[in-house]
Amino acid sequence: MTRIPDRDTPAARRQCVWAFIQGARAAAKVTGIQSFGDDIIELTSVHIDADLPTIIDDGSVYLPDQIRADLVLDLLVHPDLSYDLAALCAARKIPIVASGKKAALPSILAPPT
Repeated sequence: MTRIPDRDTPAARRQCVWAFIQGARAAAKVTGIQSFGDDIIELTSVHIDADLPTIIDDGSVYLPDQIRADLVLDLLVHPDLSYDLAALCAARKIPIVASGKKAALPSILAPPT
């Protein structure tokens, strides 16, 4: 059986979570994560607030080159950006949660909202 380390030990490091946010719609979710998970989660918010076209052929223009996270939260509105973010995470073997979205790639965890 795997032993879960106590929160006060070095083995219980905080999980690095990156939240990709578009607009103000995800503000309450981010605030909740910060309020209730601050002792176990190191949250990095990546804001994409540019005026986006209807169709994005290459999402890498808006997404970072490197993602150093244990988990990614897709709180984006634009479906092309969500798809490209999921592909980027899949290539780097980073789990991604995109709640409420229709999963386009098998690597996306898409629980209903």
